[in-house]
Amino acid sequence: MTPRDASDDSSETPSGPGPGPGSGSGPGSGPVPGPASGTPGGGRWSDLDRPPLNAASLRRALIRDGGLWTSLDVVPATGSTNTDLAARADELPEGAVLVAEEQSSGRGRLDRRWSAPARSGLFFSVLLKPGAAVPVERWGWLPLLTGVAVATGLSRAAGVDTALKWPNDLLVTVAGEERKAGGILAERAGSAAGGGVVIGIGINVTLRAEELPVPTAGSLALAGAASTDRDTVLRAVLRSLEQWYGDWRAAEGDPSASRLQETYAAGCATLGRKVRAELPGDRSITGEAVAVDADGRLVLATGDGVQEPVGAGDVVHLRGA
Repeated sequence: MTPRDASDDSSETPSGPGPGPGSGSGPGSGPVPGPASGTPGGGRWSDLDRPPLNAASLRRALIRDGGLWTSLDVVPATGSTNTDLAARADELPEGAVLVAEEQSSGRGRLDRRWSAPARSGLFFSVLLKPGAAVPVERWGWLPLLTGVAVATGLSRAAGVDTALKWPNDLLVTVAGEERKAGGILAERAGSAAGGGVVIGIGINVTLRAEELPVPTAGSLALAGAASTDRDTVLRAVLRSLEQWYGDWRAAEGDPSASRLQETYAAGCATLGRKVRAELPGDRSITGEAVAVDADGRLVLATGDGVQEPVGAGDVVHLRGA
């Protein structure tokens, strides 16, 4: 569960945020068709159902003395917000936020490629530097912490119940079915002295049914969100992340003392289900997911009575809870 080094492209952990199907991939393995009005060059207000983010308003709401967030930039398009932020990890202070209205080279787990129509979601990365305040062996909790924070923020701002699929997927219910509407991806970035962890977050907000790359994808709009105002949703998610990160850091990364472990378990849709964990080296384990341990690993109870912790790999839900 430790975030990967940004220089190691062979790691299981991906380098850019990407919501999509429940296997841990992005919205799709290829381009997602969207309305022509949402393509680059169509003008700032080319799709009236998808207005641009208000960067100045977001800065006023989120950046304050003593707060976590120190800068917030919104760009019309980029390859990957994670890649861009990771390249500047040493020079930027903790709390830098980079948001893209559209990403052209986003990657999900295992280098799966994905894209989405411009302004159809929230695609952003944040730079965190736990430093000496948190032992490095506890940094692997950051993707799970982010999942809890995002789910909390979405509940408050959009009125959508979001479940967590271990380790990095955000699930919503669409027409009675479980769909993936977001992903959380972490990587180590920069030097040991000045770097930290870049967390990428992708959330499908207004993705329409005809734009879904696969039937297992979803969005806040399709889940019946009370609000799909991306400014409102982004503010809520970043405020929630600031609170959860602050509590976790104050507890020196202790997942029990910060209530992170119990809160994650309470919202984890993977627990209590029969799953198949597809591990590095073409190995797989099938069993019931019974716990998330103190290191953030998923514990599987196998058919032969062994409890085996899984720290990396894709997890496939085989049946309902």
